[in-house]
Amino acid sequence: MKSGIYVLVLLCATLVLHAQTSTFHDYTVISIDGQEYPLAQLKGKKVLVVNVASRCGLTPQYEQLQALYETYGGDDFTIIGFPANNFREQEPGTNEEIAEFCKLNYGVTFPLMEKISVQGEDMAPVYQWLTQKGLNGKEDAPVTWNFQKFMIDENGNWAGVAEPRTKPDAEEIVRWIEE
Repeated sequence: MKSGIYVLVLLCATLVLHAQTSTFHDYTVISIDGQEYPLAQLKGKKVLVVNVASRCGLTPQYEQLQALYETYGGDDFTIIGFPANNFREQEPGTNEEIAEFCKLNYGVTFPLMEKISVQGEDMAPVYQWLTQKGLNGKEDAPVTWNFQKFMIDENGNWAGVAEPRTKPDAEEIVRWIEE
């Protein structure tokens, strides 16, 4: 009995230690202009990952995201936008149309990636990692709508999530950036 409990405790400890087998930095995505974008190049930076859409009631958050990027972006922080058409087809455009829309309407200069799926059977691998505790080692956090925000620490570890209606300049996000 005693040895059975010992084995069970050892097994649980091993599972906990190995729950997160990868980091955000282990993924490579494609930029909105079709270039490979290894997320490993972001080592040492905090990253705010946001699934974005051009025809959503929350689309004006682009302005706040850009302001946040202008204030904090650089060696220690960046924002990455992933256009997605998962919610009521609110991102129907091509990558070129999305890039033009973001530049003309909001002056977006933070990195945008190619349009992907952030939920369902065709979910992009990086979003599988962001949303599944078994992969990120922290929390299950399914994407509920456009403009959900994931916080990634300097080492590529999942650090938190902010719901879509949470503004990019909300105290919880700014405090995390400044820590």
